[in-house]
Amino acid sequence: MRVIDDERVASGGWRRERGTPSLSEVHGTIAVAKTGTNWRKAAAFFGPGYLVAVGYMDPGNWATSLAGGSKFGYALLFVALLSNIMAIILQALAARLAVATGRDLAQACRDAYPAPVAGVLWFLAEIAICATDLAEVIGTAIGLNLLFGIPLEIGVIITALDVFLVLYLQNKGFRWVEALVITLLGVIALSFLVQIVMADPNWGEVVRGFAPSTELVRNPDMLYLALGIIGATVMPHNLYLHSGIVQTRAYETDEAGKRSAIRYATLDSTFALMFALTINASILILAASAFHATGNHDVVEIDKAYELLHPLLGSALAPSLFAIALLCCGLNSTVTATMAGQIVMEGFLNIRLAPWLRRLITRGIAIVPAAVVTIIYGASGTGKLLIFSQVILSLQLPFAVVPLVMFTAERRKMGVFVAPRWLTAVAGITAAVIIVLNLKLIYDVAIG
Repeated sequence: MRVIDDERVASGGWRRERGTPSLSEVHGTIAVAKTGTNWRKAAAFFGPGYLVAVGYMDPGNWATSLAGGSKFGYALLFVALLSNIMAIILQALAARLAVATGRDLAQACRDAYPAPVAGVLWFLAEIAICATDLAEVIGTAIGLNLLFGIPLEIGVIITALDVFLVLYLQNKGFRWVEALVITLLGVIALSFLVQIVMADPNWGEVVRGFAPSTELVRNPDMLYLALGIIGATVMPHNLYLHSGIVQTRAYETDEAGKRSAIRYATLDSTFALMFALTINASILILAASAFHATGNHDVVEIDKAYELLHPLLGSALAPSLFAIALLCCGLNSTVTATMAGQIVMEGFLNIRLAPWLRRLITRGIAIVPAAVVTIIYGASGTGKLLIFSQVILSLQLPFAVVPLVMFTAERRKMGVFVAPRWLTAVAGITAAVIIVLNLKLIYDVAIG
């Protein structure tokens, strides 16, 4: 035992030495200015946070927010706010881990745990990727169907083309990937801004919706949707994704350079996630004002929401904007989910393949079950299926969060960049809340 401990100390507290970084083709390709203003340095880190934010407003969020807003009005806005705060804390830890150790979360798990434990975590991470992609693929297919009348089954296959889109953009430079994502985010924000103006919500009730309510834990239906919102917001794949793509920046590897990188990467993700909160809240507010307020309390299917917007808001523009925003969300999410799948596979298994083959495999792992489920259920069950996928993600979340909190709290692994005790405490409370809510959900399901 003493020998193992000595070896771990010698290697910085890790069982294995750091290997080749994931996404090696774009690792350290974006220059960071060594001199100049803080704004210029911060600009170099602008981007990864918005790729991460994509996962916080994906089609799975739409399903849970639409269901929550239509059934409970503005009451679940507090859950959206709470889950966003959780996300900000955990993404900050993911960036800290990556910069301090040069490892993404998947590599850290492989390098810290025995092979059987790392294998189980890899399997659970792949399940999370499949659940994520299930939501993205279905959402994109629904968007294509609503806008262009393309059948869902064909729409699912079309989403596989993002593999080639990502490869093309990465060959031009990782900034091109970020530019595409940020542009689509702008379209989404504009679409919802117009729809919210049309819906004319009760802003007093909106403000009250951000206050906590005891009904959340007393009402099993509300808890189920709350867990879906948390699962749709704080997503396991985003922790792997952020810890991988933040390393596309060529920051200085001395102590000062790493401290600067941690600070700017945290600012980037924090601002991006606050933007994501406005989108998620907008979806829920739209559902509450357009559906709940008019007596439509059971809007679960995205296509049903699309059909109701025109007669309820009195404009054909509203459903068109809704579908455009959904398609943009789906396209963005499939791009980032594919990258997360690559990071998970490379990080845990240390597999090095040609980029196109690597992406095709990681995409195939997720898209095959998504295609099968979509073909079987069709449009009729997609809303409930989306919500279920987000609950599955919530159940998977502790297996990514707990290792992240433990790694960043351990000085042997993090050195001088170990997370402050207050941050570790808050992250620990966040993990505990997620675990307790999951246990409560399992108990409610068990007793019917």
